[in-house]
Amino acid sequence: MQVAGGRWQVAFQKGLWWFLLSAACSLAPAACRLLAQAPPPLKKFSHAKHLKLGNVAPVIAGAIDKGTYLGLDGATIRPFLNSTNPCMACHRGLEESDAVSQANMPQMADCLVCHNQIDLPDSCGFCHPKGAQLKPASHVPDFLDTHTNKKSGLDMQSCAVCHGRKFTCLGCHLK
Repeated sequence: MQVAGGRWQVAFQKGLWWFLLSAACSLAPAACRLLAQAPPPLKKFSHAKHLKLGNVAPVIAGAIDKGTYLGLDGATIRPFLNSTNPCMACHRGLEESDAVSQANMPQMADCLVCHNQIDLPDSCGFCHPKGAQLKPASHVPDFLDTHTNKKSGLDMQSCAVCHGRKFTCLGCHLK
């Protein structure tokens, strides 16, 4: 993001951007999702190690078909999983694109089909480096007070990719 010098540059450095993002998330969850599209950092990924597993497309497809896939877009990606090309299991839509984009990258839900032991926050360190900011932009400072508001745009399905399907409200609210 290009920001003019002077006071705006200082304001952004001092957290105005985070403040504005937080305000957008609480007022307009859809805007929040558009603003916060950068994925969290990952540890070094070994394509060679994963390709030794063979084509994982049928495994991901099976999770979608059984209803255990944790992503919101299972029905959208399902048609791409009929490929015999093992790269296409995770990097879907490349044959239709002119340039590689975030849309062609694996979703966290893809990884969780095999790496399915979710035990927050301990299991996060398997893929994400220590100190990585993993909370989504929707988790603003007053998130605990506002997340059940119908205007938040959240539901338990959108929480599943980080918290798993078996989490309960009381799992957090009794802590």
